[in-house]
Amino acid sequence: MIRSDGFRALGRRECLRLPARVPAGRVVCTRQALSAVLPVTFSLDPDASVVLCASASSDPVRAIDGVVVAFEADDFTDERRACWSVVVTGRAAVVTDAVEHARLLRYGPRSWLPLHDGVFVRIGAGMVTGRELTGVREPC
Repeated sequence: MIRSDGFRALGRRECLRLPARVPAGRVVCTRQALSAVLPVTFSLDPDASVVLCASASSDPVRAIDGVVVAFEADDFTDERRACWSVVVTGRAAVVTDAVEHARLLRYGPRSWLPLHDGVFVRIGAGMVTGRELTGVREPC
């Protein structure tokens, strides 16, 4: 008999819908040969990529431009004991196209901080995975 751990795998469409419900996520990358988790504001683009807005000189932008990273967003509801987590893995790149940059200025994510040298970073949706846990009755 296969035993369930209580989690349900999410389909790609659901994975790309859920992160729009939360204001921030995390980028997982490598810094000085160690794993780093960086909180970020973001939006999802129509092509399923994740778009970040940050300072061009910031540690996150320098750490992720041109490399494969993971982006994670999640939500947890304590009273219902429900949660979901979505991970988008793909290559991150600073948006350099002027037309695309102008479009993102209108419709893209906003930084929570004032930026003097703001750039957009796109993380391609090479791999999208997610899982959900709902209604666990008894804690371990």
